[in-house]
Amino acid sequence: MLKLLGVSSSGYYSWVKRTPSDQEIRKQKVKAEIAEIYNESHQIYGAPKITSILQSRGHVIAEKTVGNYMREEGIKAIWVRPYTRTTIDPDFDNKLKNILNRDFNPKAANTVWVTDITYIYTLSGFAYLTSVMDLFSRKIIGWQVSDSLSTEHVLKAIEKAKMNRKISQPVVIHSDRGVQFVSKSYLEATPAAHFIHSYSKKGTPWDNACIEAFHALIKREWLNRYVIKNTRHAQELVFEYIEAFYNTVRIHEHCGMMSPYDFENTLVC
Repeated sequence: MLKLLGVSSSGYYSWVKRTPSDQEIRKQKVKAEIAEIYNESHQIYGAPKITSILQSRGHVIAEKTVGNYMREEGIKAIWVRPYTRTTIDPDFDNKLKNILNRDFNPKAANTVWVTDITYIYTLSGFAYLTSVMDLFSRKIIGWQVSDSLSTEHVLKAIEKAKMNRKISQPVVIHSDRGVQFVSKSYLEATPAAHFIHSYSKKGTPWDNACIEAFHALIKREWLNRYVIKNTRHAQELVFEYIEAFYNTVRIHEHCGMMSPYDFENTLVC
């Protein structure tokens, strides 16, 4: 066969045993580093974020090159489309004002918090995740997984947020008009002395886009990978994503390709 191709046996085996070039060695090292970053992100990062991390480590490399290497290795960001959100928005009093008014970029931490509830499908029925986000860094500062939509579970997430943050001045706290967020117990837990209540307009989820986006993200990047057995299993997965990855490791464009934790610490908030 080699003779038919016009290649001598000695020439072929010399080619097989050749010393890799410096360029090939560098390429393989970069590929190995890409795989390491990819796996550390739980297979969530695509070429843009991996490129940013490589560049921060001193590599001079283009996003297109990283994308090509990833395709050669057969790896790509894993995500699963979440189910369509089915939360019902009841008709509440027109006195509920939208103070936030889609200003999603406050200048400091502890000036605007946003909160919402989303569902998580499990084999035992729905579980529900309440999250509280500091809009400045997109950090999740309080969360609670429960097996019902009872207001008490929302209050637990709020109390965790209050314990994790020192409030020195009134904080705008924005939510939708769900019954949990207009209840007497919610208003008592977020008193006017410390909080300014803000509410999305009826039927307008874009007014709370950042927390909606986070809930879509945790499903797409993490929860939808698993067959979730029950509420306890959902809680374990949420803990792993938020506390061990999202807040402390996952880089965000909003944070200048830093994690929320690093973003806040860098700016000494």
